[in-house]
Amino acid sequence: MATADATPSGSAAGDPHYRVRGLRASVELIEDRYGVPHLYATSEDDVFLAQGFNAARQRLFQIDLWRRRGLGQLAEVLGPDYAEQDHATRLFLYRGDMDVEWARYAKDAQRIATQFTAGINAYLDWLDEHPEKLPPEFGILDYVPARWEPEDVVRIRSHGLTRNLTSEVKRAKVACAAGVDADLVRQGLQPDRRTTVPDGFDPCAMPADVLEVFELATQEVEFTNGAITRALRDATTEGSNNWVIGGQRTATGRPILANDPHRAYSAPSLRYIAHLSAPGLDVIGAGEPALPGISIGHNGTIAFGLTIFPMDQEDLYVYQLDPADHTRYRYRDGWESMTILREKVAVRDEAERTVELAFTRHGPVIRVDEHRNLAYAVRTGWLEPGMSPYFGSVSYLRARDFDEFTQSMRNWGAPTENQVYADVKGNIGWVPGGLAPKRVGYDGLLPVPGDGRYEWNGFYSGDDLPRQLNPAAGFIATANQFNLPPEYQDKGLGFEWANPFRHQRIVEVLSRQKKHSVADSAALQNDQLSIPARRLIALLSDLDSGESDLRRALRLLRGWDAVEAADSNAAALFEVWLSKHLGPGFVRAAVPKAAEVIEDADTLVLLGELEKPGRWLPDAAARDRLLLDTLRSAYAEVQEVLGRGEGNWRWGELHHSFFGHLASGAFDDSDRARFNVGPLPRGGSPDTVNQSSYRTKDFRQTNGPSFRMVLDVGNWDSSIAVNTPGQSGDPDDPHYRDLAESWRTGKYFPLAYSRAAVEKIAERRMLLLPA
Repeated sequence: MATADATPSGSAAGDPHYRVRGLRASVELIEDRYGVPHLYATSEDDVFLAQGFNAARQRLFQIDLWRRRGLGQLAEVLGPDYAEQDHATRLFLYRGDMDVEWARYAKDAQRIATQFTAGINAYLDWLDEHPEKLPPEFGILDYVPARWEPEDVVRIRSHGLTRNLTSEVKRAKVACAAGVDADLVRQGLQPDRRTTVPDGFDPCAMPADVLEVFELATQEVEFTNGAITRALRDATTEGSNNWVIGGQRTATGRPILANDPHRAYSAPSLRYIAHLSAPGLDVIGAGEPALPGISIGHNGTIAFGLTIFPMDQEDLYVYQLDPADHTRYRYRDGWESMTILREKVAVRDEAERTVELAFTRHGPVIRVDEHRNLAYAVRTGWLEPGMSPYFGSVSYLRARDFDEFTQSMRNWGAPTENQVYADVKGNIGWVPGGLAPKRVGYDGLLPVPGDGRYEWNGFYSGDDLPRQLNPAAGFIATANQFNLPPEYQDKGLGFEWANPFRHQRIVEVLSRQKKHSVADSAALQNDQLSIPARRLIALLSDLDSGESDLRRALRLLRGWDAVEAADSNAAALFEVWLSKHLGPGFVRAAVPKAAEVIEDADTLVLLGELEKPGRWLPDAAARDRLLLDTLRSAYAEVQEVLGRGEGNWRWGELHHSFFGHLASGAFDDSDRARFNVGPLPRGGSPDTVNQSSYRTKDFRQTNGPSFRMVLDVGNWDSSIAVNTPGQSGDPDDPHYRDLAESWRTGKYFPLAYSRAAVEKIAERRMLLLPA
């Protein structure tokens, strides 16, 4: 068992030394003034052990909750309200051959995970001797953190970004209400596709709560005075931006790589920036604190950054059950038995419970309709070997050129990613990755019968996906948009991509810059120009009204530059109009029978119809009525909320960021103030490069860029980054919230890499010593 012992540092007051069982030699930990830890070890084994130790030191409650949620062990410490979530989550654990699982990653993947978890456990051992240092959340919730096994790192799958199961169900509900073509108003398809309802599937027979177990298994832990809630998920799209620019288009002649992954916001941040340095490995960047390695950053020779590449890895299967035995389902010409596992779930203050987990040949059963003799199960690529989200990054940490990087991405499983690449020789590239099923006879856009007619015939490997090296344009950009070359579009990799607006704006800016700089990339990451706003303003140019308020609304938008700054009054009107009036109004006009089912219109489809009516709207006159009627109601709403003086309106008064602590719902008011960060006024929208999805009920941002990074490839100390709200998970640490304002205002800190650069901004030093 790894243990740790801390004594005061001899070099400076308050700088501790730790004795850590398992270390072969001492590890130096320098934390810089921005909270970034720089770990210097004499072996890779030691640096990964130290990474785990430091992750626990800084983010213990976050990673402990992640582990308990992922393994289905919440009720053990939080009580019976969480037993149902534990039951659901256990359906989605990896249960396959662990030897096969480890082999899908780097050759030393198991060793890396073993060292990392030993480091976490070493810190827990130290806390046993220093209980006063236990993070305050454990005292508030009255439990203690658990020890880790290496397998915990990879068996947990339900935290990954899932791909299109919820959309299949939404499409089925629309198909029941108004026909499957009506769903194109909700979600346009690329490449163009007219899907059909699979033979044998009745969309009107599907229970309304068919995804309740799946959503419970994949959601974060919700607290309300210690009890779980069943809050509906906010409609939002996880995305990201990245780009890489060749030296021929930069001011220095060196490549620049930029990345800002978009994820849900919390305190502490999902991302954690770290620097791991040992012989043969010197990598810096961001990862997730519960995982070893770095997934976004550089290793001194190559740089890498990722966005979601929206391939479809999920299907919902529907089974006809044997009326006499609901553990048997129709498969081909006979009945096949489900696999039933029984597991014990520990429950705080109660006797343990026995739960049954049912699986078909395709995956976990999430719903049984006893009345109709139907069952529903999920088939997902992320239960296959090698699909632990982001853990595949351990394969490319040591890559030295494009061929090695491409080889390391060959078995990348989840989430499906666009990786952009650059190296010190001046090469730039694009390498998508992700396990993609080969569907036989169907497209994956709707649930299908599980009777054997709709199957997967293996998977595409990374070698079957497109790649690009040193394109003539001199840059590559991805923003989750449809980017499949024509020759790859018949593989059925996926049809649901993010709208192209962020990518269009990135390309627009990069195309006109011949001497791009790191500062230019930072400015582009913070760009808030809305292409949908620009296109809608053009549609208003010929419209007029005799109503005074409507004239003022038209004048305000026509005089606007389409930049959704937090202090913009026109942006406030535009976003209220688009998200709460124009989009829903279009749905009601286009597919009235499905208006209660479709939450909002696809903005790309909406713009296309408004610019060229005829498919969903009868003519231009109907279009103009829709524009004016919805703009009138939107103007009235903004007046009611922000006052009648439009000169005083501000988008940031409505739209705001809030970094809520993971367990703040269980805290009292004083603790909430201590742990939560915000609200902060926010500009941008779902369609700006500086992305900001929000919930329309109160305009709180639901996700967007937290970690941002711009790398000066080869002159690494000129690189910059920012995290938010801070690096630390300790609310009493200055680094818990010190980066929030920098992030909000588009500022960065130096991502120091060389030892000399690190020393210049060193703030705290720690020494980890062998026991």
